[in-house]
Amino acid sequence: MTEFLVHDERVSIPLDPITLEGDLSIPQGATGIVVFAHGSGSSRHSPRNRFVAQYLQETGLATLLFDLLTSEEEEIDALTAHLRFDIDLLATRLVAATDWLLQNPDTEGLNIGYFGASTGAAAALIAAVRRPDAVMTVVSRGGRPDLAKEYLADVKAPTLLIVGGWDTPVIEMNQSAMDRMKVRTEMMIVPGATHLFEEPGKLEEVAVMAGEWFAEHLDPIR
Repeated sequence: MTEFLVHDERVSIPLDPITLEGDLSIPQGATGIVVFAHGSGSSRHSPRNRFVAQYLQETGLATLLFDLLTSEEEEIDALTAHLRFDIDLLATRLVAATDWLLQNPDTEGLNIGYFGASTGAAAALIAAVRRPDAVMTVVSRGGRPDLAKEYLADVKAPTLLIVGGWDTPVIEMNQSAMDRMKVRTEMMIVPGATHLFEEPGKLEEVAVMAGEWFAEHLDPIR
């Protein structure tokens, strides 16, 4: 990769009566922005999402990693694990972040894509249905798009589903979701990878796949 300049900023996204915290990174000459919707029990500090985000920044894409839950909600969820599966709540938070980007002078002109992991993938698909004119595409990493089943037929954003080759149950869930979707949807299986893509080199493969997909769907020139 050639040397690049990135403007990093801690941001607060208001959603009455709460505020969501995020990390916004905008490379010089950014061609689009990817909003990360993290999965079960994770946050904007997820090392896997941050790895992918850095790769995307190096390809010229801005990124927004933000917490779908407040710190107080995360403490509750750590005990009950119920909020991470409240897909409608997560989707509402993602829509709020999208609206914020559309009004932010630094990002209002950028095409928007979502990168969802685990339950965050379902939230991303629902949010894409709720903001069809704003969201250009969705990428899912080890996601649960099946949890957005009532919305799948209405998704207008081209969708890429990335699944580990050893993550058999999730492959089946993704295939089931694909069968319901009418928009262009592709599933890419990473051979030798489990659910979290922890095997050497596998997360790099995810980043490259996502980067190519986002370049195709977010670059206004293309």
